[in-house]
Amino acid sequence: MSADKLIVGLAGMPGSGKSIFVDVSQKRGFGIIIMGDIIREETKKRGLRLNPKNVGEVMLDLRLKGGNNIIAEKCIPKIKELPFKKIIIDGLRSLNELNYFKKNFSNFNLIAMHSSPETRYKRLNQRGRSDDPKDPKIFQERDIRELNIGLGHVIALAEHIVINDQNIEETKNKCNKILQRIEKKWTL
Repeated sequence: MSADKLIVGLAGMPGSGKSIFVDVSQKRGFGIIIMGDIIREETKKRGLRLNPKNVGEVMLDLRLKGGNNIIAEKCIPKIKELPFKKIIIDGLRSLNELNYFKKNFSNFNLIAMHSSPETRYKRLNQRGRSDDPKDPKIFQERDIRELNIGLGHVIALAEHIVINDQNIEETKNKCNKILQRIEKKWTL
């Protein structure tokens, strides 16, 4: 178990505003690991287009063939390579991943971002990433897939929850305050 790094896991439904938390964290000197990047990289390796269907299928296939911890396991070498003492792991989706990180890092904290489905759908449409859903049916299918993996359980166990339905500055202030508390606890 590694005790020399402060690890903050970040969970939230797609479009909940995790990227805001990541941006605030980077300004505070955190390194960033994005679990979804591992899935997107694997999707590209397989020669598939980055769209909601392909990325979702690759995510499920990786877990089916490699076990429920496979994405978390692939993060560990990346975490060790980062020259940062404080690291955000963006995109926890299951209790298996949560427990795996807790087992490997004694200084582990879990944060969840939350926004209404309507707000999240609007954000995803504006974000325009190739794997973002373009219609409400695909959006709902993605939400159900994420919840079926266990994302709702992870969110329910978060030590801190940031409600992100206000303006961006209020959300950034909330994120900063939470990170301040976590860092203070870590340095004691």
